[in-house]
Amino acid sequence: MEWAAVITLVTVAPALLVMLTSFTRIVIVLALMRQALGLQQTPPNMVLTGIALLLTVFVMAPVWKGINETAVAPYLAEKIGPEEAIERAEAPLRDFMLRQTREADLEMARSLLARGGGGSGADKPASMPFYALVPAFITSELTAAFRIGFLIYLPFLAIDLVVAAILMALGMFMLSPTLISLPLKLLVFTMASGWSLLVSGLVTSFR
Repeated sequence: MEWAAVITLVTVAPALLVMLTSFTRIVIVLALMRQALGLQQTPPNMVLTGIALLLTVFVMAPVWKGINETAVAPYLAEKIGPEEAIERAEAPLRDFMLRQTREADLEMARSLLARGGGGSGADKPASMPFYALVPAFITSELTAAFRIGFLIYLPFLAIDLVVAAILMALGMFMLSPTLISLPLKLLVFTMASGWSLLVSGLVTSFR
């Protein structure tokens, strides 16, 4: 049974990585950053995914450390059973997810529970069933990613508008604004240490 559980966990590990960690927010923001710069496949998807995985490991390290100390290590030492290990492992992950979930999304999850007849005992976030907390967490992560993406788009949109206005004023209608704005956006992004600011901002957004 234990080997079956391990094989099942390995099979669903990619889905768990996306749904229960910071990976979703990070990879979406990185993709929006690439689109805001006007780059199609640079950096390539493999690079963005690798960066998102490494940042996810960095952000989730305290959570995984807590799971290892309270659940995995005692279970491997045969001090607790599998049921208790699962309960202990859920606690650090639940705390992380609750810190990142907006109250509006928790209310959404409560309303869905109430409609399904499972709303009893879920008045407090800590008592909400884990299967109801996951959609609320994912919704909050998507909202946070799009908010950050909106802020990222603003300066590059301003550059596009300024370049387009200057070209129209000069009567250069046949010249694509992208040819001028793309090098300018890359210059501004590089001079401002954009990647460092983006990575540090993403990590601190989970604090």
